[in-house]
Amino acid sequence: MEAVIRKWGNSPALRLPSAALKAAGYALEQKVELVVSRGRIVIQPSEHVTYNLDALLADITEANAHEELSFGKPVGKEAF
Repeated sequence: MEAVIRKWGNSPALRLPSAALKAAGYALEQKVELVVSRGRIVIQPSEHVTYNLDALLADITEANAHEELSFGKPVGKEAF
């Protein structure tokens, strides 16, 4: 599968075909690391994944929120 490096603003850019992304198991907005070794550029999943609590909470809707669960009465110092 071939691709062409083009200019995007002031930077070079490489557009990845959807089929290549899917075959490699990557998703849009996924963080990746670029490793340069012996004249090659390797794209690999980032091990340093960070989460944004506000963005995660924004995805909660009435349709996907679960009911409150009861785990019984407090048995230690977990109740305030």
